[in-house]
Amino acid sequence: MRQYHILYEKTGRGRDKDGMVQKIRKLDRRGLSCTAGSRSFGRNRRSEDSGTPGRDVFRGNDGDSGRREKKIALTFDDGPHPVYTEEVLQVLSEGHVPATFFLLGQNAEEHQNLVREIDAEGHLIGNHTYHHVQVTSLPLDQACEEIQKTSDLIESLTGKGTEYVRPPFGTWSEGLEDRLNLIPVMWTIDTLDWTTENVDEIVCRVTEQAEENGIILMHDGYESTVQALERFIPLLEAEGYEFVTVDQVIMD
Repeated sequence: MRQYHILYEKTGRGRDKDGMVQKIRKLDRRGLSCTAGSRSFGRNRRSEDSGTPGRDVFRGNDGDSGRREKKIALTFDDGPHPVYTEEVLQVLSEGHVPATFFLLGQNAEEHQNLVREIDAEGHLIGNHTYHHVQVTSLPLDQACEEIQKTSDLIESLTGKGTEYVRPPFGTWSEGLEDRLNLIPVMWTIDTLDWTTENVDEIVCRVTEQAEENGIILMHDGYESTVQALERFIPLLEAEGYEFVTVDQVIMD
C-alpha cells in the first residue's frame, strides 16, 4: 500500500506582523529576483494561428544545481475562475513556478479550456468536489459522487486521472478513504486570501509561516491573490525555497 500523510492547517506563530510587512517592503524595493535553480522549463508550443510564443511549461527537475533547496508547494482552490486563473497562470509562467490546482467540478465544467490550459502548462490538477460541499456532512454515496463526478470530468478534459483531493473545509473520513482511491491533501499555510484585499497581509502570512515541505493554500479567484503571488514568489526563492507540485512534498 502506498504510504502518505495528511497535512493540516497550522495556526499563526504570533510574530510581529507590522515588522514583517516592513521587511517585505524593503526586500521588494531591492528588486530581488532569483533563477529557477535546478528546475528545467521547456517553451510551450507557438500558436499555429498567430505565431506568438506560448508560456513556459514546467518540465520537472533536470539535474542538480549543487545547492539543496527547501521544497514548498503552491496550491489553489475553487477554480478555474474566468478572469484570475489566467492571471495566476501568467505569474507562474513568468516565475517558472509549478503549482497544484484543486478544481471545483462545476467551474471546470463551465471553463473547460482553462482546465486544459492548466494541464498543458505542466501544473498538477486535483479534485475539490463538484459543488464545494462538506463531504463529511453528506451521506457517503452522495459524497463519493461529488468527488467521482469531478475526477471523471477532469480526466475527460485532460486525459489524466486525478490522484489527489482537497476536501472543502478540510474535513475527511475513513469511509471516503476506503471508497475512493485518492490521497487527501490539506495545508500548512492558510493565506486567507479570500477574506482580504490587503496584499501585504497575504504576503506577510506566507513569509512568516514558510517552512520546508510547506503547503500554501490560496484561491485563484481574486486579484489580491495574483498581486501577492508576484510579491512572495521571489522573496521565498531568495530564502532558498524551491516551488514544487504538492505530490513532491507529501510523497517525499
